Amino acid sequence: MINNLEKHMINLGSNARTAAAQLRLAKSEQRTKAIFAMATEVREAKTEILNANAIDMDAGSAKGLTPAMLDRLRLNDERVESIAQGLEAVAALPEPIGLEDDRWKRPNGLTIAKVRTPLGVIGMIYESRPNVTADAAALCLKSANACILRGGSEALNSNVAIHKAIVKGLKMAGLNETCVQYVGTTNRDAVGHMLAGLDGNIDLIIPRGGKGLVGRVQKDARVPVLAHLEGRNHTYIHADAQPDMARDIIVNAKMRRPGICGSTETLLLDKAVLGMLPKLAYALTKAGCELRGDAIACARVSSINLACEADFMTEHLDTILNVKIVDGIEDALTHIDQYGSNHTDAIITDNVHVAKIFLNKVDSAIVMHNASTQYADGGEFGFGAEIGIATGRLHARGPVGAQHLTSYKYQVLGTGQIRP
Repeated sequence: MINNLEKHMINLGSNARTAAAQLRLAKSEQRTKAIFAMATEVREAKTEILNANAIDMDAGSAKGLTPAMLDRLRLNDERVESIAQGLEAVAALPEPIGLEDDRWKRPNGLTIAKVRTPLGVIGMIYESRPNVTADAAALCLKSANACILRGGSEALNSNVAIHKAIVKGLKMAGLNETCVQYVGTTNRDAVGHMLAGLDGNIDLIIPRGGKGLVGRVQKDARVPVLAHLEGRNHTYIHADAQPDMARDIIVNAKMRRPGICGSTETLLLDKAVLGMLPKLAYALTKAGCELRGDAIACARVSSINLACEADFMTEHLDTILNVKIVDGIEDALTHIDQYGSNHTDAIITDNVHVAKIFLNKVDSAIVMHNASTQYADGGEFGFGAEIGIATGRLHARGPVGAQHLTSYKYQVLGTGQIRP
């Protein structure tokens, strides 16, 4: 029970700033050791984590969370092991701090180096998926940033249990437990305090969740925001697509895990290959997917329900797929430009020329050719994990890994030069 929330939050910020100073000077080996120790502690705490998750799952079911949302929340032996392996993958990444982006020498003899540095204190506000607690902690630690984590109320018990294991790992490596702090209250005012910056102690806010959460953060934050917006993702099946490849990709892109931000929400099918639609629809409905399509799609396949305009503007995060028939690449591009969220979009085609047009013209953080949008994931990009998929255009874009949680400074090396 937190009696004075404002005082508690300010203390978190002050502690994080002190921890950030420690991390900035800590050796890479110590931070890496801490992340490996965190993985060990997560495995040791598996029973406690699963018991805590069971409480959250029961509460989520009683609250009426959708099956897709419950899937995002659910942990099991395999997923706990995946969290531990994700921590180890981040620990094994190259050290991002102290790297030189560039070095050059001026005519006056000055040598200038552009060197990677930590951001400082990162505030992370997220929903539903408990693995984000571990991913965010590891990525911040790898990049020598302190962090303050605030997960969603639906995953409170799971997040607290994971954070407890993280703290044990920090202590084992000789780092202060305040390097990674968790806001253990469901009081929404805690978010407001973080958005205000905790007396100037938060350097960056990263929201990860639904449109409502991200919108509030962008509207109310008084510190810089690295936004992870909704994934209204498209997969365009072009006239030159291989039918079997197109079927396999779209089923995976929608149904592998419908509740993640990389899930395809709209299938764009070229009218030149409208004949593919019955087989595509059969494979998708057999996998448990509800289809909502435009008038042409509904006329072709009777099991497709008529979509409304709002469907194409919705991140369903569920076993629902929109279907739109388009007249060639330009029509597909127009639809994506109007309804997309600049997250992830894919084209399926054997036509390299058309694929290049798509990859160049679609202004999304991730664009794909002949691959499932479910690959929109930091781990799949080789980043070990991700703290989110940034859909803006500044600082970082796409999966945000440890190397993206850095800034830089210029080190100027002279031999006694003075400016005339």
